[in-house]
Amino acid sequence: MRLNPGHSEGMQTRKLGKTDLMLPVVGFGASSLGQEFRAVKLDEAIKSVHAALECGMHLIDTSPFYGRGMSEVLLGMALRDVPRSDYLLCTKLGRYDLQHFDFSAKRVIESIDVSLHRLGTDHLDIALCHDVEFIPMQQIVNETIPALKQVQEKGKVRYIGFSGYPQKIFKWIIDQIDVDCILSYNQYTLQNTRLADESIPYLQQKGVGIMNAGPFSARLLTNAPLPSWLKEPDSVKKAARKAAAFCEAQGVDIAQLALQFSIQNTDISTTIAGSANPENIRKWSQWANEAIHPSLLKEVQSIFQPVKNIGHVEGLAENN
Repeated sequence: MRLNPGHSEGMQTRKLGKTDLMLPVVGFGASSLGQEFRAVKLDEAIKSVHAALECGMHLIDTSPFYGRGMSEVLLGMALRDVPRSDYLLCTKLGRYDLQHFDFSAKRVIESIDVSLHRLGTDHLDIALCHDVEFIPMQQIVNETIPALKQVQEKGKVRYIGFSGYPQKIFKWIIDQIDVDCILSYNQYTLQNTRLADESIPYLQQKGVGIMNAGPFSARLLTNAPLPSWLKEPDSVKKAARKAAAFCEAQGVDIAQLALQFSIQNTDISTTIAGSANPENIRKWSQWANEAIHPSLLKEVQSIFQPVKNIGHVEGLAENN
């Protein structure tokens, strides 16, 4: 099956750091396929993957943590008849449940092999250590990344890195060991630009590729009801509701402004957004090709100014 993916008209691409990967400015996040947010039907999951590829979102990001393996399994099914050269795959390792972390060298090797089997491929384009802030990070430097480099030498993984929420983790690890790329989430949005303010100059100096996930900040920057597990303080939630209402009064969905804002930053190779709804995915593709409303952006940024860069603590206190 050829879906004309990867190079659909209109989806701009950017180089990832020093790698030879050209990533779409909007990548497809497959966490929703693991029923992380709601029950998902099989055909809905498969149609979502195909819609993403048709729209040129040919970077697909997943993890064994999403649906405890379900996301990878469904992705493998959706991609079965799609030529491997038509998409780029990123998965993760080390986090397997809410409180289950295993970053040992032995598990690195097993985890990559299990992911390859589920995804129905012989190689990953990117493999990331997942949410490293939840453990004492010296293990990532001493054991996990060296094990991942051995897997990389065998050709099972093309490029390696790590992901997480606190900005402190990036410099702390990269000061000690080289990686190809990082993934930061919910920290380059309309409300929170800590990735740019605290980490991008350092990462560029080190030649590390920069990926951003969560342009909608776990639904904060949408019109959807805010989930109970959202960790941002009430002041941030109130500002987000005010900003969403302001956008709506101007006839614009705040999610459109949020996505356009994130992809505007040319220092960020890709911004990953996830959904198991094909209509959402097609909408994002359309928004990515439309110009941002500068005056609306200015107004929304002024609404967020009192709560700008306010986030939450994720993982161990020492890693924040």
